[in-house]
Amino acid sequence: MSKARVIVTAVILEGRPKAEVARDYGVARSWVYTLVERYLTGGWEAIEPRSKRPLSNPRHISSELESEIVQLRGELTGQGHDAGAHTIAFHLNGRHGGSPAVSTIWKVLKRNGLVTPQPGKRPRSSYLRFQAEFPNETWQSDFTHWRLSTGVGVEILTFLDDHSRLALSITAHPVVTGRIVVTDFRQNVNDYGPPASTLTDNGLVFTTRVRGGKNAFENELRLLNITQKNGRPNHPQTQGKVERFQQTLKKWLTAQTPADTIEDLQKQLNTFRSYYNTIRPHRSLQRSTPAQAYTTGTKIGPAGTVGGHWRIRDDRIDDSGVITIRYNSKLHHIGIGRAHKGTKVRILIHDQHIRIINKTTGNLLRELNLNPDIDYQRQ
Repeated sequence: MSKARVIVTAVILEGRPKAEVARDYGVARSWVYTLVERYLTGGWEAIEPRSKRPLSNPRHISSELESEIVQLRGELTGQGHDAGAHTIAFHLNGRHGGSPAVSTIWKVLKRNGLVTPQPGKRPRSSYLRFQAEFPNETWQSDFTHWRLSTGVGVEILTFLDDHSRLALSITAHPVVTGRIVVTDFRQNVNDYGPPASTLTDNGLVFTTRVRGGKNAFENELRLLNITQKNGRPNHPQTQGKVERFQQTLKKWLTAQTPADTIEDLQKQLNTFRSYYNTIRPHRSLQRSTPAQAYTTGTKIGPAGTVGGHWRIRDDRIDDSGVITIRYNSKLHHIGIGRAHKGTKVRILIHDQHIRIINKTTGNLLRELNLNPDIDYQRQ
């Protein structure tokens, strides 16, 4: 017999005063009144312990929302995209202006059998993670292999900003060569400005230092005064961000209709790059997109230069020893000297600061701050 029944029995059957029963059994007098009232209204069942579950749960989601979560999980997975609870919350917020807590979404996925247990892994705290502090502080690059629907093997070259994870370029080629690496790098420099450093593995398209000497990519970095960093041999974790990016890319490509040609594959890569940069939230970026992280940060250039507008031009010194550049829609002539006529040069323009470099030797021919009020910049 429960204590509640003993109390009610003492009052109803024995006729004892409620205050006396409360004192003898060590309970509040109001509780005795409540038990007796419940008994008189509903009998013995009414005084049994009641569920402490709240009448309402503000975190409870509707069956419609749960169905949408499950459907969204399937859609993202089918498209080869990340379909974790954080990503689903991001998409729900975009659709409805709000979403349940990530933990609630995770419980929905688990309840519907959509969470696959993962094998034991090292705790994240055991990893020493490096991330560049600023956009353009370091660019990572690597290439990976893929096959067209015909079975023909191709290679995909990626340049990735270390700080923001922005995919600067993703290009498909029959074979990635040193010339292709330089061409893609130059295009990225023209689009985003030069980085302060690069980080790659020791593939021969990136470095030939193990053979003694420099390849085209290394010479390009030297001309631009960019620091070159290479990972330890057989240690791909050094370039972990671009390696992880390639896994994400391949997962997405696997979910697509196989491309028949390199041109078709390039169209798929362009679609993925747009989604990855501007739509997909990144967990390492506090759920912002790479494009948001890249555009909001202060950009670092070669030798620690900060911000500003970068341009890079290749030119040839004319017979009078002069080159011409355009600044604020106005042409300016820069004197180098007749002794250098016909010399191919690389021109580095950072706002009004200009460096003119001999492309063949890498020697600096002239460095100046442009005077925008003067047409001819004398030696």
